[in-house]
Amino acid sequence: MRAVLPLLALCAAFAAAPASAQSTAPTRVVLADASRVPARATIIDGASWRCEGQTCTATGGANQPAPRACRRVAARFGAVTEFSYRGTALTAEELAVCNA
Repeated sequence: MRAVLPLLALCAAFAAAPASAQSTAPTRVVLADASRVPARATIIDGASWRCEGQTCTATGGANQPAPRACRRVAARFGAVTEFSYRGTALTAEELAVCNA
């Protein structure tokens, strides 16, 4: 029984810790061409994209590297001027690769 108590304490500590491995920040993109903005919700890699003006946000979706997510969105919506994946914004260099 004594050996179980430290294990239970460790499990409780992990359960109380914040889940930082998966951010709850939204995925957001600003499209370069207003004519490419979809009129209704669009699903890309399981994420549901909704747009207002040239800014689109997504909920859900597959867990993947931010540059890959950007390339998948740019392939469907066209060039992007900003891309933030679960709270992490791409750099200018990463955006250039995304739009290539």
